[in-house]
Amino acid sequence: MKLLLDENLSPRLIASICDLYPDSKHVENCKLLHAPDGHVWSFALENDFTIVTKDSDFTDASVLVGCPPKVIWLRIGNCATKEALSALRNNFELIRRFIGTERECCLAISIVAKS
Repeated sequence: MKLLLDENLSPRLIASICDLYPDSKHVENCKLLHAPDGHVWSFALENDFTIVTKDSDFTDASVLVGCPPKVIWLRIGNCATKEALSALRNNFELIRRFIGTERECCLAISIVAKS
């Protein structure tokens, strides 16, 4: 399972998820930092990546265009990197099943606010 992390996620996440998601990359490592979304989409499509993002741009594209590539939308707002890490690690099985299905193009993952 290869994830391509959008620029709104920390590149430091890669080192912390590589055991679960081998060969994952951050757009920065692919010379796509500040690239238009269309370039990131094409790169993910051509290289069999699932895009992981915190904004709705790629989600909207998946509705309009379909997949591949698949999109994981982390609906976690402006939070620390550790929350993004927890979302990716704690939802590994859900993400694995999502990537393995042909029926779904977008997966939204939210974190529950602590009270």
